[in-house]
Amino acid sequence: MAELRWNPLLRDWTMVASHRQDRPEMPKDWCPFCPGSGKVPEDYDVYKYDNDFPALCQKPMEPDEIGSDFYSTRPAYGKCEVVLYSPKHDALIWQLDLNHLRKLVDLWCERYIELSKDEKIKYIFPFENRGKEVGVSMPHPHGQIYGYSFVPLKLQLELNSCKDYYIENNECLICRMNMEEEKFQERIIMENEDFLCYIPFFTDYPFGAFIVSKVHKSKIIDFTEREKNNFAKILRDLTGTFDALYDRPFPYMMAIHQAPVNSPEYGDCDKYFHFHVEFYPPLRSSDRIKYNASSETGAWANCNPRRVEDTALELKKAYEKFSNKNIHRLK
Repeated sequence: MAELRWNPLLRDWTMVASHRQDRPEMPKDWCPFCPGSGKVPEDYDVYKYDNDFPALCQKPMEPDEIGSDFYSTRPAYGKCEVVLYSPKHDALIWQLDLNHLRKLVDLWCERYIELSKDEKIKYIFPFENRGKEVGVSMPHPHGQIYGYSFVPLKLQLELNSCKDYYIENNECLICRMNMEEEKFQERIIMENEDFLCYIPFFTDYPFGAFIVSKVHKSKIIDFTEREKNNFAKILRDLTGTFDALYDRPFPYMMAIHQAPVNSPEYGDCDKYFHFHVEFYPPLRSSDRIKYNASSETGAWANCNPRRVEDTALELKKAYEKFSNKNIHRLK
């Protein structure tokens, strides 16, 4: 059973997907995302795969008759997709060539366009979970896309903050963040013609980097061909830098934040919302995890256990190490 349950305290929907508990344990010597599995094409570069155990679907069952006028329920409408980055089971993003990574960017664009055609879908959210530290059980390189039938609360807060700032200051809040970081410089990790990567002043994760477009764009499909190429480049360089930091596969959660779709209340968000990618890496040192405990989870009162400027310097040094080792590949 999958359904949405209304949380009146936060005024947000909780996805309940009890059927996901029945997901089988994958055999150690078999991967459904590898060619030859019978689940995916024998030949692909990147590939969209409909999730076998979706929390949201476009033909949802009716909720259990357990709600009330107060405790609202509604069908778990939406879409859950898996995005396979490579047919190679042990591939790393930064090892893929730029032409290959550009195909990944193009696939994200294609899915944004296609999912937005469903007027019941309000937010398209590409993301990636990497590493056992964030609960990943399938090591094959992949991300996911959720198409929600509502705008999740955190994204509402971001959108509303950006809108309020724009009304008060006649400028984009995230453009202003870019200006502040460029002026200060110490938190900038890398940049190219079209994108900045920095650990923002306020991040709650020690290595919580953002990738932000330099020119004001609200969604991935707004990018020019050059911007799409440079987005692929900075994704490669940041993920390679993460792995160079401690000379090990670096776990993270990656979230692509962009304009909602089919949402009249945010119909003018192209003016005030700015495309960016947020990373949440759980490591605070090579062998210690930054856990979200009671304060972070129960009060949303986040605490970063490291000084941002110190971790930015560590990540910059890792970028130099990565660049020097891969200078022949980074053109």
